[in-house]
Amino acid sequence: MSRRTRERILVTGGAGFLGSHLCDRLLAAGAEVLCVDNFYTGDRDNIVHLLRHPRFELMRHDITFPLYVEVDRIYNLACPASPVHYQNDPVQTLKTCVHGAINMLGLAKRLRVPILQASTSEVYGDPAVHPQPEDYRGHVNPIGPRACYDEGKRCAETLFSDYHRQHRVPVKIARIFNTYGPRMAADDGRVVSNFVVQALRHEAITLYGDGTQTRAFCYVDDLVEGLIRLMATPDDFTGPVNLGNPAEITVEELARRIVALTDSHSAIEYRPLPADDPVQRCPDIRLAQTTLNWSPRIDLDAGLRETVCDFCERLDVDPPATLRMPARSRGRRPAARSAV
Repeated sequence: MSRRTRERILVTGGAGFLGSHLCDRLLAAGAEVLCVDNFYTGDRDNIVHLLRHPRFELMRHDITFPLYVEVDRIYNLACPASPVHYQNDPVQTLKTCVHGAINMLGLAKRLRVPILQASTSEVYGDPAVHPQPEDYRGHVNPIGPRACYDEGKRCAETLFSDYHRQHRVPVKIARIFNTYGPRMAADDGRVVSNFVVQALRHEAITLYGDGTQTRAFCYVDDLVEGLIRLMATPDDFTGPVNLGNPAEITVEELARRIVALTDSHSAIEYRPLPADDPVQRCPDIRLAQTTLNWSPRIDLDAGLRETVCDFCERLDVDPPATLRMPARSRGRRPAARSAV
């Protein structure tokens, strides 16, 4: 452990949607934060409010190249996470997953510090088991258009597990399910951001498939809480641990909720389902509940209100009358409600 009075924590991908919220939370807890991002999908606007913070440091760097810094913990979040972005340059996506993991594990090994891998529910592919527990090995197409991300993350989990077994590196693996909230990129192609942006602009809601496919959506603050609790577990606990909201909803119902919430005139337009897109995706979170004492607390309607208000601010769109409220800090945590 460092002799510094405060922990210095490295967050790779720290300028991204999830990474920026994690940086906020770690700073609020009193840590020093080193945010590393190559800005391929990260956005400086996500962290502009932190640039003058005395305990925040930003470094522009691509983790497919080695990094030599001194830190006490590492959160490895760097990787494009939406199909639009990770399929745009699939070879680089795979390099980020694999070479990036090797470089960050090498750093953790040298420093003898814990490292957390932001893995994904995509390791389950189009699952044959529902909901998905951690011991389910998945149903993944290794040569499909999503494989650069799916198999890249699976390989990263292998690397983390082998570094733990062979070199005793204290690793944590979080399998992150659909997460949403303020600071989502408007063009990332994810279902929540797509629907919100289209509804606010009164454009057709593009729904892929017949709308009966299901997802489960976790608000970003809840997800960050899960990551921090996982990092705090004893060194002999590695995971993987599912982090997500088990409250399942059809994609069509999500679209209709967002249209109603935004008071939009948008119609729903059905399009063919992309290749290898999973029909069902929902986490079994019993391990997180028992080991981390964690469950999501923000219900979907409360989280969507915050997300819509954030998009209104960034897109310079007047919020619908039902959502107009006094000025508030961007990404303020909504009131907690039971989600399970």
